[in-house]
Amino acid sequence: MPQDAPAPVRPAWVCQALLAALEASEGRRRRRKRDQTPDTIGLAIKRRLLEQAVRDDPDPEIFEAWLLRCASPLEDRSHPPGAVAAIARIVFEEWQMVHSLENFRDWLERGAPSEDALGAAAGKPGRP
Repeated sequence: MPQDAPAPVRPAWVCQALLAALEASEGRRRRRKRDQTPDTIGLAIKRRLLEQAVRDDPDPEIFEAWLLRCASPLEDRSHPPGAVAAIARIVFEEWQMVHSLENFRDWLERGAPSEDALGAAAGKPGRP
């Protein structure tokens, strides 16, 4: 008997879950022994896009167009438009992965657990 396809999810839910996963990225970034400027910029752009998606709660059918609008130079003047467009594409691909990869969706539904995030929450370094 075939399993039912998972129910579609709204981009806002996915983006809220991705914000939790971003915390682990922050923990890994802080431990790197190199210039962190590019990481900091990329994570700031991604955080801004994810938070905006949670606030605006765009419909799934227009999510890609919504992200492209957010990535336009007229919408975001604080970062280079190419960088914002690249991060918007990553966010869209992660949203698509929720619909095609059951393990990824399950991980997000569990709160995106990570040794890096757990270590940071306990004040201990996570695994490199």
